[in-house]
Parts: sequence; structure tokens; C-alpha cells
Amino acid sequence: MQTNNTAEESDFDDEFDNEFASEEKEELFDPLSGYNRVMTSVNDFMYIYALNPVAKGYAYVIPKPVRVGISNVFDNLMFPMRFTNNLLQLKFQNAGEELGRFVVNSTVGIAGIFDPAKSQLGWEEHDEDFGQTLGFYGVGSGFHIVLPLLGPSNLRDMISIVPDAYIDPISYTGASDIGYKIPNNSLEAMGLSAGKIVNKTSLRLGQYENIKKDALDLYPFLRDIYEQKRKKEIEE
Repeated sequence: MQTNNTAEESDFDDEFDNEFASEEKEELFDPLSGYNRVMTSVNDFMYIYALNPVAKGYAYVIPKPVRVGISNVFDNLMFPMRFTNNLLQLKFQNAGEELGRFVVNSTVGIAGIFDPAKSQLGWEEHDEDFGQTLGFYGVGSGFHIVLPLLGPSNLRDMISIVPDAYIDPISYTGASDIGYKIPNNSLEAMGLSAGKIVNKTSLRLGQYENIKKDALDLYPFLRDIYEQKRKKEIEE
């Protein structure tokens, strides 16, 4: 009996050592953790005391069907970004559906207010960005970075903001080269982006608080959620 107990203890020690060694091996490289913790607290404060109250007031005034329609319009405008990145990842069927969705929703869907491409034809949105494109070709995420107001990101995704903004219709980046840009200057672009964020937040009230309540330590909790989500999106 004592021999069996000793063997079991030995097995347990081995499992513990292996698990501990595995955790050490998978330890995340996080050179900006000090800055990231501070910026996570700043973003959390801004969300709770600025964005969330504004979004609640907006939701109180604007009926939900109108806000859904506005969200659909913004989604429709993001067609160039999704189409380009699907092509770059050689996802030709998805790119074709994106093109079809844009044509149908811009016409039958009245400038994208409605989404008949999905409701009538079953064409789902294939959301892709340049960070996913780089990941598709094997570019690693790099270290984690929390961006002011934008939240969790990493080195690869932060760099990818620039090419995505270049083809984004509501961004002023690349306005001198691309003719379909909607804003006439940076101030109008900021206004459009702010409206998009407030409208989107108004349709997700309470979601951030539900995620946050499970966090013992907010920064690593949000960091791990973000990195796992991005890894899954790239693998799909």
C-alpha cells in the first residue's frame, strides 16, 4: 500500500513538474506590461465615465432599429477593407461574396441600411483586416500593446492599422490618392469614427461589464482574450 502511495506521489510530482515546465515555456513576452497596465486603467476609466454614458444617452434617444440601420451602413462602407484582405489571403469565394454583398446591400438594401444579402441570399460577412493577412502569411503577433482609446492590440496589428486606414472610406489617410474617401478633412474623419464607435457601443451595452466582472487582474485578462481571439480569427 505504501509502495502504491509512493508511486502515485511520484506520478503527481512528475505531472506537476511537466505542467509547471510547460507554463514556463509558454510564458508571454510582454516587455510593455508596465505601460500596458496603466493604459488599460486609462481606457477602462474613459469607457466607464465617458463612452458608456454617452452611448446610453444615445440609445435612449435613438430607437434600436435606427441604430441597427446605421451600424449596417458603416459595415457596408467597410467593403473595400474586407474585399482587399480576402483577396490578399487568396479567399476568392469570400471576396466574391463580399462584392455581391456590397452590390446588393448598396442598391436593394438602400445604401446599406438593410442587409438583404444575408437575410435573403445567405451571404455572410467575411471580416478580414491587414493584421489577419499578415498572420495568414506567418507573421507573428509580436509583443502586446494597449493603444490609447482603441484598447488591446499587438505589434503586428498596430502596424496594420496604417494600410487598413488607407483603404478605409471613413478614414482621411490616403485621401490624396483614393477618390472614394467620405470625409473632406481629418476633423470630419474623427467625427465619423466617433459616431461609429458610439453607435456600436450603444448596441452592446453591458457586454464589457459582463466580461470585466470575471477578471481578477484586468490587464492580463483582456490581453489573453484579445490574443486568443486574434489567433482564432487568423486560423479560420
